[in-house]
Amino acid sequence: MMHKTFIGLGSNLGDSEQILREAVEKLRELGVVSVSKLYQSPPMGPQDQPNYHNAVAQLITDLAPLALLDALQSIENESGRVRSRRWGERTLDLDLLLYAEKNIINERLTVPHIGILERDFVVIPLLDLDSELKINGQSLQSQELVQHSTLTVLADQTWAD
Repeated sequence: MMHKTFIGLGSNLGDSEQILREAVEKLRELGVVSVSKLYQSPPMGPQDQPNYHNAVAQLITDLAPLALLDALQSIENESGRVRSRRWGERTLDLDLLLYAEKNIINERLTVPHIGILERDFVVIPLLDLDSELKINGQSLQSQELVQHSTLTVLADQTWAD
């Protein structure tokens, strides 16, 4: 059975655009992928780090949630991901944002991803992929942060082709 999932992509170390492109290629090994525009956003955590490149990928996959999480973490590790500090800089961050219509809470995974509605660098790319998307009954389009975004568009939806 195939499941529609959404994966948040972020990078602010190295050649971020190339790193994200390579991550999308690896996601294509897991299923059918479409991507949002590519954005730049200020860091959410410590401000003494570079701006982020962000995007969201829609992935249609037959992987179960924890198997998908394992695959995402494996892609992060292959890219040289190091977790130095909370909300700190990283070569690649892949977050499982949404998995089908499911609510999942266990020690390894919370879906929908915590804080999703407070993050313009997640909400706006999600809207690129599905303008009608709702999370727990809340329309993303109606979120106030959509009108007060801190994002800069770096590339249209062909950046990862």
